[in-house]
Amino acid sequence: MNKNLVLIALALSTWGVGEGMFYFFQPLYLQQLGADPVKIGAILGIVGVAMGIAHLPAGYLADRFGRRPLLITAWVWGLLATGVMAVASSLPLFVLGMSLYGVTAFVSGPLNSYITAERGQWSVSRALTLISASFSVGAVIGPLMGGWIGEHLGLRASFRFAFIMFIVSTSLIVMIRPQPVESGHNKNPSASFEKVFNFTFVRFIFLVFGIFFLIYLPQPLAQNYLQNERGVSLANIGFLLSARGFGVVLLNLLIGSLDAGLGLVVSQAAMILFSIFMWTGSNMPAYLLGYAMLGSSQTARLMLMAKGRGLVGAEHMGLAYGALETTLALVAVLAPPLAGALYAIRPDLVFPISGIGIAISTLAGWLWLPKSGTDRTNASSPKLAE
Repeated sequence: MNKNLVLIALALSTWGVGEGMFYFFQPLYLQQLGADPVKIGAILGIVGVAMGIAHLPAGYLADRFGRRPLLITAWVWGLLATGVMAVASSLPLFVLGMSLYGVTAFVSGPLNSYITAERGQWSVSRALTLISASFSVGAVIGPLMGGWIGEHLGLRASFRFAFIMFIVSTSLIVMIRPQPVESGHNKNPSASFEKVFNFTFVRFIFLVFGIFFLIYLPQPLAQNYLQNERGVSLANIGFLLSARGFGVVLLNLLIGSLDAGLGLVVSQAAMILFSIFMWTGSNMPAYLLGYAMLGSSQTARLMLMAKGRGLVGAEHMGLAYGALETTLALVAVLAPPLAGALYAIRPDLVFPISGIGIAISTLAGWLWLPKSGTDRTNASSPKLAE
């Protein structure tokens, strides 16, 4: 692993600690600020819109001008947004901070592109899952700290501690070197879009939406379900979220070496187990197993990215990654309101619905996902413009 990937891994692990302190506790803090489950779902949908608006332009700009400026911008933006959440004491201001933080999701396309270009002889799936695991190592520690802080100092204090961790992370990311722009990139945006959005890639985007919608559906209100319906404390919820982070690390390491298509199937099977454990479980051991399986959600996301990378040239991978991230952000817009509506009908209803849906989408993906392309495309050093 070269110096730049080491710096990114350190920056991600530090950011993972900070984000883990508050991110999955946000629905609970929204509840403390007076939002009911339906309103929480709507708010999370608004944040999903914020997450999706910048992916395509960020991906194109990363292809056009380089990835490092986009990475630094995202880190600084996230730091400032967390500062807003840390000082917010009312629901509107906190939602503003959440939305601003959601915009930083645009980092995914440039970050995945940067990692892909630096990967050397690794496959795309191995590089993405391994570096992502560094973030999840931090995310194992963060929820434990956030749960303890929430119990003793209040959830609002978690955002202040996270702000400090983000300062450290930002100081690391500014040290990475810039990458040359890939040769063959067309400076005309319409030509670039036309090159990427062919029939095969557009069909793949629709499949990605359907597959990930069902994977994401049981997640937005899972913590509220455990606290409100099962009486799980904040500290124990933090412990469960750490189990999720551990699951991401373990599953990324185990599944990351597989072909992207097979890795996706294994990840979907693990998500079915999450739904089963949450629906039928009644104690902490069952929830621990379920949350460990929940880590497969991130692995599935990266497998879809690796699969999509094989469908475009290196000079357009930022735009392609941006298109896929926009699709996943659309899932984050539409799934939470549906999850909130299902919660209002019956709190545990979302789990059997998502489990059955994932099983159906697994078969559909196996039949219809593109078989052409490989996540080892350009595994040797890519040709770059001087």
